[in-house]
Amino acid sequence: MNAFTFSTTRTIINEIGSARRIAQLCEEQGARSVMLVTDPGIIAVGLLEQVVPGFKNLGLQLTVFKDVEADPSDKTVEEATRQARAAKADFVIGFGGGSSMDVAKLVALLAHPECKQPLSSMYGVGNARGVRLPLMQVPTTAGTGSEVTPIAIVTTGETTKAGVVSPVLQPDIALLDADLTKGLPPHVTAATGIDAMVHAIEAYTSAIKKNPVSDLLAKEALRLLSTNLMTAVTDGNDLDARSNMLLGALYAGQAFANAPVAAVHALAYPLGGHYHIPHGLSNSLVLPQVMRFNAPSCAELYAELAPSIMGSDAPSGSATEITDALISWLETRIKEAGLQTQLRQCGITEEALPMLASEAMKQERLLMNNPREVTEADALAIYTAAF
Repeated sequence: MNAFTFSTTRTIINEIGSARRIAQLCEEQGARSVMLVTDPGIIAVGLLEQVVPGFKNLGLQLTVFKDVEADPSDKTVEEATRQARAAKADFVIGFGGGSSMDVAKLVALLAHPECKQPLSSMYGVGNARGVRLPLMQVPTTAGTGSEVTPIAIVTTGETTKAGVVSPVLQPDIALLDADLTKGLPPHVTAATGIDAMVHAIEAYTSAIKKNPVSDLLAKEALRLLSTNLMTAVTDGNDLDARSNMLLGALYAGQAFANAPVAAVHALAYPLGGHYHIPHGLSNSLVLPQVMRFNAPSCAELYAELAPSIMGSDAPSGSATEITDALISWLETRIKEAGLQTQLRQCGITEEALPMLASEAMKQERLLMNNPREVTEADALAIYTAAF
């Protein structure tokens, strides 16, 4: 067995209705001034209405930053940090999807009184250092797994994204409350659910840090996600399905936080950067074709995942035959979930594909984890197949 290190969030709370106890949990951690980072959609649907009163009742100061956008910019991070410092925040909560949780991670670090490091110096692996404020993450979608990862993704220009990857960003508390995901629109449920499945699939086939713990988590994540996805999509109020999706996304997050994602994400990032396609949908658009490309190098690993994903539909046969069946199964589920399956359906022209391939090659942090080397010509071929 190869040596490995596995790290994850210290405390995980999985309880329907637990969002009502957020203020109490903050007080138990010694918080007096809390910065909550979220987005306008969370405010609009009233998800904070069950949370805010608790802070008033306990006499805790609460500052709500509500301006996180999809694919949050460095300017958003800096403004949220400014407000956290002005409030003398001593505790940070990320409340929402991956964007809000990613911003919260960086605010917790940048707003710490001892932090002298600018955000611009933190991009990359291991460049963010020091100490941060205590951090709780409360996901309202079952997708990114950001509540248990030491990663934050920031939009740094018109079309570019950069990642901050550092152990210092690992959250202290992840709180899963399926009530918060009830009624999520079907297309959001579908896209975020496929996103979580991609995390688990890529973690299981990661070239560098794949390990026995991440493998176990990836398999269980895929079992939970695949068996509950369509129920969650078709019935937004099914709390059992919602809870299982949240837990599956968390397991997938734990897996890829330790065995990093690869070419699916590398090719998805330019789709989000240039066309503002939601991250989960970007992943699902290229997943089948990346798997076909990778199959010569890891068909046996894909075949090992088939029973977890396909259940009783998993076939017997050679690894190649099982992999082909698995990819077809995933394509069918993506279509049944109501997601677009071709790049052309998302406003991408064939003329743009070479530019996307060139942009994907800049994602060296991700491509190095892929089980098969990806050249620019390979990336173009994958995009062409997905077109």
